[in-house]
Amino acid sequence: MEEKTADEIAAIFSAAGDSVTVINTDANFAAYGTRTGSSDTEAEWKAMIQRNTEHLEIIKAYTKVDGTTSIWGSESFTAIDAAITTGKAIYS
Repeated sequence: MEEKTADEIAAIFSAAGDSVTVINTDANFAAYGTRTGSSDTEAEWKAMIQRNTEHLEIIKAYTKVDGTTSIWGSESFTAIDAAITTGKAIYS
């Protein structure tokens, strides 16, 4: 296994942004239904929010090959941390 490149780390961080957007855009079931016109149930919507929240937690925990040093440098996790809090409040 090799260390992640700067481009790979940037792509991972971008993917985290996508999960933040999902959680923040659809922070209540009614808004989700109105915006998407989806026939998902509330349970399905909560499961989607949970998957995205867990995705963010996994991304935050990424480490270098040594298994202890974070891959992250100067990235700001303010929006990610807020989305994790919001997401957990939705599905808990």
